Amino acid sequence: MKIAVIGSNRGIGLELVRQLVRAEHQVFAFCRQSSPALRECAPAAIIEQFEVTDAAHMQRSVAALDLANLDWLFHVSGILTPQGLSNFDPAAIVEQFTVNAIAPMLAAQVFTPYMTASSKIGLLTSRMGSMTDNTTGGSYGYRMSKAALNAAGKSLSLDLKSRGIAVFLLHPGYVKTDMTHQRGLIDTAESARGLIALMAQKTAQQTGTFWHVNGEQLPW
Repeated sequence: MKIAVIGSNRGIGLELVRQLVRAEHQVFAFCRQSSPALRECAPAAIIEQFEVTDAAHMQRSVAALDLANLDWLFHVSGILTPQGLSNFDPAAIVEQFTVNAIAPMLAAQVFTPYMTASSKIGLLTSRMGSMTDNTTGGSYGYRMSKAALNAAGKSLSLDLKSRGIAVFLLHPGYVKTDMTHQRGLIDTAESARGLIALMAQKTAQQTGTFWHVNGEQLPW
């Protein structure tokens, strides 16, 4: 298959590239800056200086590639900064909305012209964007931006349904990455395996649904 991974130079994105290349897929790895580990994976192409908040820039980068009949798109890029009630910082909140919720929709605009019926989009979100699942409060910017991504992903699934392109909201688990300061419950290899399995298993009939990497369907 032909697969694009946005946010691929480290963490979950890097491991997705590694496992997909090992499975002999044609992988296009998009990132701001490559890494030795990403280059070692030897994907079909590494596209650097890829700015997910700039649609025109993304379009120029993608136009130079052979992405026709793209099968899967993983959008991994995201940021987390801690905001509680006592340090509620509007600028930091807006930045998280821009990267976590708006950027994936810009990517959908850029990449869907290269996709066909049976293509799939996996948007990495978080169970922290679930209102039903929120039992601890706090993390305002991250929770709000991921809830917004969930809402946008649901709308995207309906907009693309007639074209046969499926959209899935995917929670990768609490993963040991730089974002979590390596305090997660699972490693990137386990997370990537689960995400790939979800993308392979889920069908167009399940488009617009929200899944934990362990296969559990999550509540909004």
